[in-house]
Amino acid sequence: MRKLLSLRHWRHVFVRIFRLLGAREVRLSDKLLYVVPVLLYWVLPDFLPFLPIDDIAFTMIVAEGYTKYMERKYSGRIQQ
Repeated sequence: MRKLLSLRHWRHVFVRIFRLLGAREVRLSDKLLYVVPVLLYWVLPDFLPFLPIDDIAFTMIVAEGYTKYMERKYSGRIQQ
Protein backbone atom coordinates (compact mmCIF):
# COMPACT_ATOMS: atom_id res chain seq x y z
CA MET A 1 0.00 0.00 0.00
CA ARG A 2 2.85 2.36 0.80
CA LYS A 3 4.29 1.85 -2.68
CA LEU A 4 0.98 2.86 -4.27
CA LEU A 5 1.06 6.18 -2.42
CA SER A 6 4.68 6.95 -3.36
CA LEU A 7 5.15 9.73 -5.90
CA ARG A 8 8.61 8.36 -6.70
CA HIS A 9 7.06 5.00 -7.65
CA TRP A 10 4.49 6.60 -9.97
CA ARG A 11 7.09 8.89 -11.55
CA HIS A 12 9.13 5.77 -12.33
CA VAL A 13 6.07 3.99 -13.78
CA PHE A 14 5.23 6.88 -16.09
CA VAL A 15 8.84 7.24 -17.25
CA ARG A 16 8.72 3.54 -18.17
CA ILE A 17 5.36 4.01 -19.96
CA PHE A 18 6.67 6.84 -22.14
CA ARG A 19 9.83 4.85 -22.89
CA LEU A 20 7.71 1.85 -23.98
CA LEU A 21 5.34 3.97 -26.06
CA GLY A 22 8.27 5.64 -27.80
CA ALA A 23 10.32 2.49 -28.39
CA ARG A 24 10.59 1.33 -31.97
CA GLU A 25 10.99 -2.25 -30.80
CA VAL A 26 7.45 -2.35 -29.35
CA ARG A 27 4.82 -3.16 -31.96
CA LEU A 28 2.04 -0.67 -32.59
CA SER A 29 -0.60 -3.22 -31.58
CA ASP A 30 1.12 -3.62 -28.21
CA LYS A 31 1.18 0.15 -27.72
CA LEU A 32 -2.52 0.32 -28.49
CA LEU A 33 -3.19 -2.20 -25.69
CA TYR A 34 -2.50 0.65 -23.29
CA VAL A 35 -3.57 3.73 -25.22
CA VAL A 36 -7.02 2.61 -26.42
CA PRO A 37 -8.52 1.48 -23.08
CA VAL A 38 -7.18 4.56 -21.29
CA LEU A 39 -8.50 6.95 -23.92
CA LEU A 40 -11.86 5.20 -23.99
CA TYR A 41 -12.15 5.40 -20.22
CA TRP A 42 -11.31 9.11 -20.25
CA VAL A 43 -13.74 9.88 -23.09
CA LEU A 44 -16.61 7.53 -22.19
CA PRO A 45 -16.78 7.43 -18.38
CA ASP A 46 -20.54 7.89 -18.41
CA PHE A 47 -20.97 4.68 -20.37
CA LEU A 48 -19.20 2.74 -17.62
CA PRO A 49 -21.27 3.70 -14.57
CA PHE A 50 -20.51 0.51 -12.65
CA LEU A 51 -16.77 1.20 -12.50
CA PRO A 52 -16.41 3.78 -9.74
CA ILE A 53 -12.73 4.50 -10.42
CA ASP A 54 -11.46 7.98 -11.10
CA ASP A 55 -9.89 8.56 -14.54
CA ILE A 56 -6.42 9.18 -13.13
CA ALA A 57 -6.59 6.14 -10.84
CA PHE A 58 -7.67 3.98 -13.78
CA THR A 59 -4.79 5.29 -15.89
CA MET A 60 -2.29 4.61 -13.12
CA ILE A 61 -3.54 1.09 -12.44
CA VAL A 62 -3.46 0.20 -16.12
CA ALA A 63 -0.01 1.80 -16.50
CA GLU A 64 1.39 -0.35 -13.70
CA GLY A 65 0.16 -3.60 -15.25
CA TYR A 66 1.05 -2.58 -18.79
CA THR A 67 4.64 -1.68 -17.97
CA LYS A 68 5.24 -4.94 -16.12
CA TYR A 69 3.77 -6.99 -18.96
CA MET A 70 5.56 -5.18 -21.79
CA GLU A 71 8.92 -5.12 -20.02
CA ARG A 72 8.68 -8.89 -19.54
CA LYS A 73 7.58 -9.39 -23.15
CA TYR A 74 10.31 -7.18 -24.63
CA SER A 75 13.03 -7.80 -22.05
CA GLY A 76 16.44 -7.21 -23.53
CA ARG A 77 15.08 -5.73 -26.77
CA ILE A 78 14.22 -2.19 -25.66
CA GLN A 79 17.06 0.30 -25.58
CA GLN A 80 17.18 2.58 -22.56
